[in-house]
Amino acid sequence: MEVTEILNRAKQLRRQGQLTEAARCYSDAAKVYRQANDEPRLAHALRHVGDIELEQGRLAEAEPNYRVALAIYRSLPQAVPLDLANCLRGCALLQEALACPEAAAKLWREAGALYQSVGVEAGVAESKVRILNLEGNC
Repeated sequence: MEVTEILNRAKQLRRQGQLTEAARCYSDAAKVYRQANDEPRLAHALRHVGDIELEQGRLAEAEPNYRVALAIYRSLPQAVPLDLANCLRGCALLQEALACPEAAAKLWREAGALYQSVGVEAGVAESKVRILNLEGNC
């Protein structure tokens, strides 16, 4: 199966709520991208795996996927700001789930600034609300 087909299957499975299988497909795509040295696509696939694992409450499994994806995005001079912002969002949500409000707020601030830079108002608004909630709980 071609990697494009794997990703299409992953998206379809995720929409259908079949999260474990969707994560498996994204992981398969990540393997292909890792072998091809395609770092932007590897980061994207790993972020989606992290998102699904976070959604499933599998925090320990989500963390390394987010960590690697974020490290890749930060190392790429041509990283798409929206991709980095979306990764930071997932990392922030993970830090919230792990009860690390200071780390989460820092990530939300960075994500919010990136969302602002690309005009994604929903991301800016979410970032502001999350930061206010985090700071209100300290």
